[in-house]
Amino acid sequence: QVLLVESGGGLVQAGGSLRLSCAASGRTFSTSPMGWFRQVSGREREFLGAINWSGGDTFYADSVKGRFTISRDNAKNTVYLQMSSLKPEDTAVYYCAAGGPYSSMYGQYIYWGQGTQVTVSS
Repeated sequence: QVLLVESGGGLVQAGGSLRLSCAASGRTFSTSPMGWFRQVSGREREFLGAINWSGGDTFYADSVKGRFTISRDNAKNTVYLQMSSLKPEDTAVYYCAAGGPYSSMYGQYIYWGQGTQVTVSS
């Protein structure tokens, strides 16, 4: 069992930056790939990026590549999503996920956080 808690969301102006954190509990965190997703009400959950268990490899959706960076600190059981050059269309609820393969497919992740709202004003 893995419990995930996101934090760091809020209101930011376009062009600004924000760092989200996802704190995990559970012994399997350090061996689990982690994913970040976001969702706008009424739309499907969108993959943003994923990081492998060691943090040595990441991949991103084209929509955020070059603007978002995922990292992790296994000693702190935490994964991060650094977001820069934010746009109003980045407004969404952001989720971290675990318990799946190193994948972009949200259906393959078992554990999800409760989400944190990010709002980007123009």
